[in-house]
Amino acid sequence: SALSFYQKSLEIRQKTLPSNHPDFGAIYSNIGALHQDMGDYSTALKFYQQALDVREKYLPPKHRDLATSYGNFGSIHSSMGDKSKALEYYQKALEIRELSLPTNHPDKANSYICIGSVYDSMDNYSSALSCFEKALEIQKLTFPENHPDFADTYSSFGSVYSSMGDKSTALSYYQKALEIRELSLPPKHPNIATSYNNLGTIYSSMGNKQKALSSYEKSLEIKQACLPPNHPSLVTTYNNIGLVYQSMSDYSTALSFYEKAYEICEKNPQLSQLDEAATTYNKIGSAHHSMKEYSIALSFFEKALEIQSKSPNPKNRSLAVTYSHIGLAYHEMNDHQKALTFYEKAFEIEQKSLPDDHRDLATSYSNIGLVYDAMKDYTTALSYHEKALVIREKKMSSDDSVLASTYNNIASTCYEMENYSSAVSFYKKALHIREESLAADDPTLATTYNNIAAAYKSMNDEYNALAFYEKALAIRLKKLAADDPSLATIYTSIASLHNLLKDYSNAIMFYKKAIQIREKSSSAEDLELGTNYSNIAIVYKSVGDKTNALTFYKKALALRLRKLAVDDPSLAAIYTSIASLHYSMDDYSNTITYYKKAIEIREKSSSSDDPELAT
Repeated sequence: SALSFYQKSLEIRQKTLPSNHPDFGAIYSNIGALHQDMGDYSTALKFYQQALDVREKYLPPKHRDLATSYGNFGSIHSSMGDKSKALEYYQKALEIRELSLPTNHPDKANSYICIGSVYDSMDNYSSALSCFEKALEIQKLTFPENHPDFADTYSSFGSVYSSMGDKSTALSYYQKALEIRELSLPPKHPNIATSYNNLGTIYSSMGNKQKALSSYEKSLEIKQACLPPNHPSLVTTYNNIGLVYQSMSDYSTALSFYEKAYEICEKNPQLSQLDEAATTYNKIGSAHHSMKEYSIALSFFEKALEIQSKSPNPKNRSLAVTYSHIGLAYHEMNDHQKALTFYEKAFEIEQKSLPDDHRDLATSYSNIGLVYDAMKDYTTALSYHEKALVIREKKMSSDDSVLASTYNNIASTCYEMENYSSAVSFYKKALHIREESLAADDPTLATTYNNIAAAYKSMNDEYNALAFYEKALAIRLKKLAADDPSLATIYTSIASLHNLLKDYSNAIMFYKKAIQIREKSSSAEDLELGTNYSNIAIVYKSVGDKTNALTFYKKALALRLRKLAVDDPSLAAIYTSIASLHYSMDDYSNTITYYKKAIEIREKSSSSDDPELAT
């Protein structure tokens, strides 16, 4: 292997040359690079330091080999997540190269790419683009058009445009990089794997899951052929494949890939304390969260936090992501105060490290808003959702699904505040995006139609409410089993609207559909079934069918007597309704019996001057 060759070469030189000979600088540097490629960062750092010690002692201060050493230090610190140190060393390397090399030397282009990549990772996109443009300018004067170095620069441009949300431009640059690499490199070269990985990431962000998966699998195939089985780069690819399966709701397959990444992290002591491990723990936690296994998810998020808390840069963005994940887990577990605490920790880091209009800040505003929604503090919730919207309308395309979710969040909060016209307005903004981007029978559309219908119903606009409920029902009938409990809910809503519109035959038909589902379900004793019995009884009473009305009122009463205390105030209303029916049927004995039951409950639960009692 290359490593054994370099080690033998080192042994020979150690026997034949003085310990301070300049040749040791090159061999230490080469051995360090091999260890870095193998993911053994601590050993790589040791050899890089030995190379630098030799070179600083015996070379003039502006020698190009010193620039190489500083560049190696920049690379290793970047791999270890210490971006500020990486930037410092890369800039030292560039400073030497500016003084010692010709204007168009390719090493200067390489320095600009390295510095630009660090700026990209720090979200300083304008500085990153400036560096990459300088690199490209040098390369165009130096290399033929299909030289592999162009691919590195195009990939770097793709990364920045991806981070900026310009996905089509990013895709174009990534495709250029792949074309060059496939023409100029061996078919199993790691850089081709990197290109496929980049394409997978951009396809995933564009919602093209099949192309994303295909690209990631090509990347994995190449990496497995040319890298050791526990190489850190495999962690990234396994995690990316897992993420696609998770987005397709195939959580068991997603977990299997995350666990492969986890195994590599566990076997590699260096990796187990780096961001790759924390990222993997976060992804495993995220899959368990999607499976509603919130306590398991929380345990993995806390493992990620433990690693990141020991980081040389404990206020980094990855830590903010973990705080957000922990906040989400607590939110789902209904511990809203803890959720808020962790969301605010994430926000604090982001606020210090990101521009005011960064999309991650919008995510934090949205998360905090949802917690306040859950705490029923709707005014505060709305203010956070609106802050998220300001950023997202500025930074996202008008058809972005995240923007649709933001409109939906604002609409839901407005609905809870009984501002129904604003709710309809924002639900329709969300609907416009979703109708353009989703399949016509996507369940998300059904939910949006349902929400708009509920808002119209609250505004007493029965015709519009009915139209949107029917749209929601059409999708759900395609997607759900005929006895799905959620169908009972929408049948009930449609029935109530037909009743309000005095379309009693349709009201009865839809109430019967709801009752049929609920009577068969495992929750046949649910009080909602009792409400359906009462509702259909009211409709039968409206059409003068006293026998059916009485039958369903008594079914409602029997169910409620099984579920409620005998003096529950809601029973008084149903006793009164039954009494009224008996009276209309000239059955005065039962009329008195049921009125007495109603009076007995109301005397216990009401003040003596309660108007209901007088009635």
